[in-house]
Order: sequence, then structure tokens, then C-alpha cells
Amino acid sequence: MTHTLSVTDRDDLLARFTQGLSTRTLRHVAEEARVDGESLKQGVDRYEIDYAWQVLGSQRLHDACLAALEVHLGHEVSEAQQACLVDVLQSAAAAQPTDALMSFDNDVPAHLAMLLCAWFDRQSVRVTEAA
Repeated sequence: MTHTLSVTDRDDLLARFTQGLSTRTLRHVAEEARVDGESLKQGVDRYEIDYAWQVLGSQRLHDACLAALEVHLGHEVSEAQQACLVDVLQSAAAAQPTDALMSFDNDVPAHLAMLLCAWFDRQSVRVTEAA
């Protein structure tokens, strides 16, 4: 069984995934830094903030999502499943506004693993029903 995302599936997964992302503008981060009495650099370092497209496209987040997906599945992720993971992360990164910021310290891996597992389960049901 292959797990390739159709355009419709990608759009649906992407919409569900991006709704759960926590992004902020630089202005919002700067206001928080001022309230906390720290510089922007201190705030960025403390919360590990970067551009959302950079975080979503990072190897670090990919590896965290892959590990979370393996935990949810209870087995090693197949190449096709990993391709779906990469597709969603790359699509989400490309869809981010250039000025959106987000933290590495969030629930993205668990959220994406849950969405992908649900999609994989639906695909298994479709294959079983077709047989």
C-alpha cells in the first residue's frame, strides 16, 4: 500500500495542520520581550524562535515529527509514510507568511503525527473495502 498524498488530501491535511500552529509576528514577540524586560535576542534565544517557514523546514522538526509518528504507529515509518510527512512539512513551510515566527518548543510533532496516523488509517480502510 502506498501513502501518496493527492492534492485534495494534502490540502485537507495542510489546513488541519496549519490551524494548530502557533505563530506570532515579530511585533508580538518584541512586545512580550519588553514586558519581560529582556532584549529581542534574549527572548528569541529563550523561546528558540525562528521564522515559521524555517522551523517547519528544519531537520530538527522533521526528526521530532518522525519520532512522534513512529511512537503513534508503534513501528518504524515506511518510506511512503515519511514522504507524506515531508510533503506536509514542506507545504506548510511554503504556506507561511515571511514574517511569521514560531518556536521549536511546541506540540507540532504530536499534532502532525496524530493527523497523519488518522489519514493512514483512512487509507487502510479504503484499501480493505476495495479488496
